[in-house]
Amino acid sequence: MAVLEINNFTFSYSQSTRPALRDINIKIDKGKFIGITGPTGAGKTTLACCLNGIIPHFYGGSVRGQIDLHGSSIFNRSAAQISRHVGSVFQDPESQIVSLDVEQEIAFGLENQACPPAEIEKRIAAALELAGISDLRRRATATLSGGQKQRVAVASALAMQPEILLLDEPTSELDPVGTEDIFQVLSRINKEHGITIIVIEQKTDQLAAHADRILVLNDGNLVMDGEPWQVFSRQEELDAIGVRIPQVTRLAGLLGGSDRYSLPLTVEQARIFVERLVRR
Repeated sequence: MAVLEINNFTFSYSQSTRPALRDINIKIDKGKFIGITGPTGAGKTTLACCLNGIIPHFYGGSVRGQIDLHGSSIFNRSAAQISRHVGSVFQDPESQIVSLDVEQEIAFGLENQACPPAEIEKRIAAALELAGISDLRRRATATLSGGQKQRVAVASALAMQPEILLLDEPTSELDPVGTEDIFQVLSRINKEHGITIIVIEQKTDQLAAHADRILVLNDGNLVMDGEPWQVFSRQEELDAIGVRIPQVTRLAGLLGGSDRYSLPLTVEQARIFVERLVRR
């Protein structure tokens, strides 16, 4: 069942002479893990802003086409109404964190929605556990590492109990260990709790390993849409537009891998692929 449907959608910023997004058509089913990638300026962040209500409520422009959330137009809802369904995590966690300690940070959105104190307490505990940071509950936000702050941002979004969690380059400021930690949290949330995950990310190794489906944007157009192996098998096209291919996938392609059974996306799959080559 589709939770989000984008039909023939085009958007141009007020002062722009060309569309930031052109004739986008995407259908996202409930419970899927969607990865969105593309070069700088492809329209990825603009698409995210259309999905969480920042456009058109905070940034104006020309809109043509439709974005439906559960069958009704997202543009007929306020940003507050959209936030009850779509939780957002941005590139820089510092831009989201407004409280002095973790518990207050997660409670902030709930208090603004006038949740009863008992419900706030229950949701804080559940969100901390989902994000794997129950031990940080009493910590001052200023003492947290970048990865911990990003997890707090994820927990704050989860406390609002969204159906969809939308993340715009959440690991851009994290090292490889912090990046993998965030993706492990997202994967667990998706698999164990059925929350639809949409991640905009340049780090295609993690997208390939965790996403059910990859969307590639370029110059405002949706140019690829498929399972990770389908998208990353198109190496020449991705190279031409400047999208990085997972290292193990590129190596396997050079060694003859070409389909879902012979094109590894993770280190473990690459190990099995190489072992089969050696046995031959």
